[in-house]
Amino acid sequence: MSTINVGIADLNVCTAPDVLATYALGSCVGICLYDKKTGVAGLAHIMLPWSKDASKADNMRRYADTGIWELCNLMKSKGANFPTVVAKIAGGAQMFQANSSVFNIGERNVEAVKIVLSKLNIPIVAEQTGENYGRTVFFDAATGTMQVKCAARPTMNY
Repeated sequence: MSTINVGIADLNVCTAPDVLATYALGSCVGICLYDKKTGVAGLAHIMLPWSKDASKADNMRRYADTGIWELCNLMKSKGANFPTVVAKIAGGAQMFQANSSVFNIGERNVEAVKIVLSKLNIPIVAEQTGENYGRTVFFDAATGTMQVKCAARPTMNY
């Protein structure tokens, strides 16, 4: 078994027995996609909701709309069958106190992820989002389990 680290504004795909991991999900969202039939697992760590304001030289993996599409294409190239793919998501915290929705990037990220997944007909079967704390995610390709670890909170498996 190998643990494959997925950095900020990055993504990767694997199969059993490997595990995908991403750290420091504050307002960012981790999107875990899994095809139980083929065992193909994918994880994206997005930072921002929409790529419409991005420059051509920008890393398109940082945005929900373009990063999720790229993750899906990579999974397809590894044999994933999209009618059977499901999603689990974590992150989207409000890390700073602010009364304006403009500053609540975590909430906007979660909303964008849900819109993109809905357009792709990928159901969200588990979610741990919002609140005001960071998360680390481990996604097991053998079982499709998303493990969420948070400081001073119990580890949760989804």
